[in-house]
Amino acid sequence: MVADLACQPGAAMGLRASGYTGRMRFGYYERLSAAQKRIYRKSDEIGAIGLPPDVSAGTDVARMRAALAAADRAGVQAACQRIVDALARGYHVPPLRVRVLAQRPSDDYGELHGLYEPAEGRAVARVTVWMRTAKKAQVVAFKSFLRTLVHELAHHLDYELYLLPETFHTEGFYKRESSLANALLAAETSAATPPSDGGS
Repeated sequence: MVADLACQPGAAMGLRASGYTGRMRFGYYERLSAAQKRIYRKSDEIGAIGLPPDVSAGTDVARMRAALAAADRAGVQAACQRIVDALARGYHVPPLRVRVLAQRPSDDYGELHGLYEPAEGRAVARVTVWMRTAKKAQVVAFKSFLRTLVHELAHHLDYELYLLPETFHTEGFYKRESSLANALLAAETSAATPPSDGGS
C-alpha cells in the first residue's frame, strides 16, 4: 500500500545532491537498504513516459473535468476508470480498479491525496483518490486531481510495467508522473479541437 500525502518533491522529503547520476535524490535515500537503493536508482533512471500508441483518452479527460466541476462523484469515478482502463490496456499491464471518495482524510502530517494498493490478496490492484479537500471540503482543482490519479497509476506502472520490486518517490518517478499528466491534458485539448477542413 502506498499512501500519498500532501507533499511536494523536495519539500517534506528533502532534496540533496546525488553522486550516482548527477540527479538530485530525496533525503530518505540514505535510510534505504543496499537492495532498496539499487531499486531507487533504477527508478530514478527511468524518465518521461507518453501515452501508449492508439490510446485516445482526451474525451474521458474532458468528461472527468466536467464531472469534477459538477461535484458528481460517480461521474468522476466512471471517467477515471475509463482513462485507467485505456492506459492499462495500452501499456499491457494488469487492470486496476479506481475508487473516488469524497473528503480527504487528514492527520498531523497533512491530507491524504491518493492511495495505491497492489494486487496482493485481491483480484486487482486498487487506486483511491479523494475529490474534496479535508479542511474546507472544497472540490479539488482539476489539474491537481488529475495529477493525483496519474501519480497513483505511476506506482502501478513501477510494479507492472517496469517490474520494480518496490515503488519509490524518485526524481524519475515525478518525471513520469508529470509527463503522463501533461500528455493527458494535451489529449483533452486535441479532442476538443475541431479537425481542419483543409481550406485556406
